[in-house]
Amino acid sequence: MAQSILDHVSGAAVKKEVPDLRPGHVIRVHQRIKEGEKERVQIFEGLVISLNAGSKADKTFSVRKVVEGVGVEKVFPLHSPLIEKIEIVKLGKVRRSKLYYMRDLEGKSTRLQDEDLNEEDKKFLKGAKKKAEPKEEVTAEEPVVEEAPVAEETPMEEVATVEEAPVAEEAPATEPAAEEAAPEAPAEEENKA
Repeated sequence: MAQSILDHVSGAAVKKEVPDLRPGHVIRVHQRIKEGEKERVQIFEGLVISLNAGSKADKTFSVRKVVEGVGVEKVFPLHSPLIEKIEIVKLGKVRRSKLYYMRDLEGKSTRLQDEDLNEEDKKFLKGAKKKAEPKEEVTAEEPVVEEAPVAEETPMEEVATVEEAPVAEEAPATEPAAEEAAPEAPAEEENKA
């Protein structure tokens, strides 16, 4: 009896339109915050690092972002009435359900590979930065093949041979110094003997 009452109460708190969140997604959470009598919406954008296995109204998700070199993580209840909406900005391709290893990474190593989007995901991500590019229509006409220009071959007889011009032999500046040093070396050998 007590379990059915809990199910009834938690079933009433469950939102009907909730995006399909997965670890690796970069999301924007629009959360209502009350400060005194004023109420405002604060946006928290970050990487979903975990989803807990709660059921119905108990389900939560953790979002991580880095602010001025300091990692900040927030845990949000998925069906909270204080969350106005959740936008999926980017889909990351990961193979783990918990991305706690991201806490130890810095800089470029924190980038995740983007996941390929299918048509349903593209429609779901209306506000995303990437938009689907229109595909070119394929027509049934015969394709036009452009032929590359063919170079004409010239017979070997017509090819002019280049005669090599005689090169004037110039002695490098270092050779006379070598010739002067050479006679001195034998004179030293004679002195030693």
